[in-house]
Amino acid sequence: MADRGEIARRVFATCRLVGIETVAVYCDADSDAPHVAEADYAVRLDGGTPRSSYLRGDLIITAAQRSGANAIHPGNGELAEDPDFAAAVADAGMIWVGAPPKTLGILRSKTETKALVAEARVPVLPSFTDPDEVPGFPVLIKPDNGAGGTGLRVVRDATTLIEAIASTRREVGSEVYCEPYVEDVRHIEVPILADEHGAVVPFGERECSIQRRYQKIVEETPSPAVDPGLREELCRAAIVAVRALGYVGAGAVEFLLDARGDFWFMELTPTLQADHAVTECVSGYDLVRLQLLVAEGGSLPMPGPPPIRGHAIEVRICAEDPAYAWLPATGTLHRFAVPDVAGRFRPLPAPGLRLDAGVENGSVIAAHQDSTLAKLVAWAPTRQEAARMLASALTRSQIHGVATNRDLLVRALRHHAFRTGDVDTGFLDRRPEVFAPLLSAVDAVRLSCLASALAGAAARRAEAAVLAAVPSGWRNVPSGSQTAVYDGPAGPVEVGYRMNRHGELAGWWVRTVDPEELDLAGLGQAPVVDDYPETVVVRAGDEQVVLDVNGIRLTFNVHRVGEVSYVDSPEGSVALRELSRFPMPAPEAVEGSLIAPLPGAVRRVLVVPGQRVRAGELLLTLEAMKLEHPVHAPSAGVVASLPVHPGTEVDTGELLAVLDPE
Repeated sequence: MADRGEIARRVFATCRLVGIETVAVYCDADSDAPHVAEADYAVRLDGGTPRSSYLRGDLIITAAQRSGANAIHPGNGELAEDPDFAAAVADAGMIWVGAPPKTLGILRSKTETKALVAEARVPVLPSFTDPDEVPGFPVLIKPDNGAGGTGLRVVRDATTLIEAIASTRREVGSEVYCEPYVEDVRHIEVPILADEHGAVVPFGERECSIQRRYQKIVEETPSPAVDPGLREELCRAAIVAVRALGYVGAGAVEFLLDARGDFWFMELTPTLQADHAVTECVSGYDLVRLQLLVAEGGSLPMPGPPPIRGHAIEVRICAEDPAYAWLPATGTLHRFAVPDVAGRFRPLPAPGLRLDAGVENGSVIAAHQDSTLAKLVAWAPTRQEAARMLASALTRSQIHGVATNRDLLVRALRHHAFRTGDVDTGFLDRRPEVFAPLLSAVDAVRLSCLASALAGAAARRAEAAVLAAVPSGWRNVPSGSQTAVYDGPAGPVEVGYRMNRHGELAGWWVRTVDPEELDLAGLGQAPVVDDYPETVVVRAGDEQVVLDVNGIRLTFNVHRVGEVSYVDSPEGSVALRELSRFPMPAPEAVEGSLIAPLPGAVRRVLVVPGQRVRAGELLLTLEAMKLEHPVHAPSAGVVASLPVHPGTEVDTGELLAVLDPE
């Protein structure tokens, strides 16, 4: 297996089912990864960093030969689309579980691929490589050999076209082309399997329109916009495109679909795509098994497209913060628990939840890996049932230690526009309300803070060497309230409460604290106020707190890791870091310092010391989680210091540059 993480575990699951032994490869950073432990054999790759190991085809082939493997599955990463690697695998005498090298060579060029498909009379949008040939606007600039949405740029007038083309060319390091940009369009793909005997079988269609940075995060099948007649047209066009390109194996033919029902071929992705699980649910077929069958020279067992059974929706749980420009998140995943999962990595025997995850409790999420932690799939008789099931499971999941897009996914699934099937590639851009955290109601935040404070007190009482049976904070003579101060999502908050001699809650309050006036030693004197809901502590343990709020019971699960409490409730989840009452002073940064917002590697540096820059000018880029993140000048000025260069590894908070503002 020439890939890692979730896709490796997915392929291994089917291999075990059909009696095929498995070999994993790993770099030093992944020596304890789940995919390594689940393989029959594992081979360490030299090369140091993940990029210099997993993407080295020669190292992968050597590892396969050392282990005695007779086939290589490339997964769904860059090597799966590399014609040179595919040819090298065949030259080494091993089976290549993927598309033919010749076809992969064609697919490397988007313009060549579109030309061949257009000759076969499949609708395509026109391409322009000369700016003077562009007939109108808006247009989309695309790299000719791009993948994963990298380098895409929308241009809406002629005045910026030439500069935008040049900028995109510099960014991606390849030739680019333009095509008409279709507004309010859907992204529809037709998954296919083709064998070397001429059979091409489409598996319905998948709706992949909800995207961020041109990458999918919600997929479903069937599409709410596709009726049986349109489905037949799309599948017929996909078959024609596959045959025109000489494709063999598992893949997906991707189309743009407008509101009138017109569609255009976009590309053929030559991998077992990350959203194949929804297709497996509604078709009943194990696509990995069929992929292996085709690679061995076998014939597809079905005469045509399988019937669709119910509806399946998948979401990608990613380590990133949607509220901060999708900034990737790293750290230790202290807990990853999804309730009511019926199966993992294989087609489900009946409707339910399926989880394909590359992580477990304790997994370290690093900048070198993809941001996708897991794919959660709900399969139900109807679309509405699938959406409800999926949103409920996400809400009740415990994901601690790393910021994720979980809350955004829940709000998207519950949004009226999604429920009515009104989705397109601009879904997130036009609906800022889905970026709000689930735990946003004032009383819900207050109660979570109270639950955290009560759980912390219970933990301290359990560890007490003397008088452990006395209620926390109890005094013969009532004095100040019990207090705790947390650094919450919106800044510091203080919670205070009083207990009576019977261990009952006598009063409580929560207040926000101005960070500039934060004097922890002096807090705790705020009076108990009357506008808080009537609250009774039913049970207060160190891991679970049950409160009766105005006659309604709520359960709060509290998971403490060091100074951080992760509080999960029916209202949502929140991470609360308890602040020390006597914090150490932090060193002051040099004025004009630009620091790394995340760990990663410096990919490009576009300025030099002493250079004058404009406000908003791109200074450098960081590569993290397979995405490039720009660092712009916050104001006009002169680059005073530049301690990094391309290839420099940086951690969060490290100095990237110093800018003397004008």
